[in-house]
Amino acid sequence: MQEWLTQTAADLGRGIAAGEICPMALTQTYLDAIDAHPHRDRIYTIVTHDRALAEANAAKSRAEQGQRLSLVDGVPISWKDLFDSAGAVTEAGSNLLANRVPDQDAQVLQAATAMGAVCLGKTHMSELAFSGLGLNPVKATPPCIHDPEAAPGGSSSGAAASVAFGLAACALGSDTGGSVRIPSAWNDLVGLKTTSGRVSLEGVVPLCLKFDTIGPLARSVEDAAIYLGLIEGTTGADLRGAKLAGRRFADLRTVAQEDIAPEISGAHEDALNRLRAAGAEIVPLEVPSLAEAMDLSAVLFTSEAYGLWKDVIEAAPHLMFPEILDRFRSGAGFSGPDYVAAWAKLEQFRMEWDLATAGFDGVLCPTSPILPPNVARLNSDHDYYVRSNLMALRNTRIGNLMGLCGLSLPTGTPSCGLQILGQPDCEEALLRIGVTVEQALA
Repeated sequence: MQEWLTQTAADLGRGIAAGEICPMALTQTYLDAIDAHPHRDRIYTIVTHDRALAEANAAKSRAEQGQRLSLVDGVPISWKDLFDSAGAVTEAGSNLLANRVPDQDAQVLQAATAMGAVCLGKTHMSELAFSGLGLNPVKATPPCIHDPEAAPGGSSSGAAASVAFGLAACALGSDTGGSVRIPSAWNDLVGLKTTSGRVSLEGVVPLCLKFDTIGPLARSVEDAAIYLGLIEGTTGADLRGAKLAGRRFADLRTVAQEDIAPEISGAHEDALNRLRAAGAEIVPLEVPSLAEAMDLSAVLFTSEAYGLWKDVIEAAPHLMFPEILDRFRSGAGFSGPDYVAAWAKLEQFRMEWDLATAGFDGVLCPTSPILPPNVARLNSDHDYYVRSNLMALRNTRIGNLMGLCGLSLPTGTPSCGLQILGQPDCEEALLRIGVTVEQALA
């Protein structure tokens, strides 16, 4: 049974379908692993034993009657602590929301449950999702799979750790500037950022409503496709027959490959070489206006975040991690006209991006330009924290600013991810590309 803890969700689902795996035994195996894990309380905020076992028992009955609801009916997964779940504390990693208990599930959790998902519980995250590092001295900082002294990536930090440490078959997280893709990259997982507006945010604690997105952190592209479908109430993208040969990719040079760590540079070049060997064409790409678009990040993200949260924050600022508090408050320095002007500029830059990338099947770059930074130094060195946070988010933020969908894949070099950026609302096409890239990088 211990081998179940490292299998993909799809393989577990196929095992249930074949009668080789009992959903009750599978769920109990995961619950036992969580309860025995030395970092349980740094990964999970709450483990919903009763709910998980009740849902697993229902999945067992459906399997016995030949009435399964989806391929992964009966497979246990985790949820980031910003998805409302009925009767369970949901605090979005912040003491500002201490003891907040919703009375109903978020819409995506309802949809996944209706397709047979088993909810193991809620996972730790950066405070109010406003950091790409995963550091949270207020609640807990989950471990990174490769280095117990390094940050796990955020804000979906516990989500990544739950899958990487074998404590969930898949995790659902959110991505506003990189919060699914960074922890996926640093923990060697597949992370999918969906297009803004595609997946319901009802019942999800917000950060920036124009940029907030929801996506899975998974062990395979197939799993990511399945769980995107699950939270939308569908069977997900059909990945059969996808081919890499003949695909044309852009290797983004502007911004994305400046000041990158040597290990990441090497992993990126090796990944590109493997794609070329599999028959893909890769073309260097410069998008000059991207640098100016990136400069809009401060006004767009911090203005919206502080606008949504200022009353709650200023009622009890002492409850917050000072670095996160400072980042929120920086949004107070921009005016309404600043915000409107920034959006007008961004729309122009998005059109320029669309023109520059129209001839490609995807745009490639390192998911993060840096490796996971040291937690102790992040806690003691303000400049190191700020620099690390901005650098961690830099490459992923391109996808959010340009309004794209994005996929991070492990390259085989620890904590070095390859990001593929796709066109808006083209997740199915991106996932078909992703499964072929995954095969080439395996």
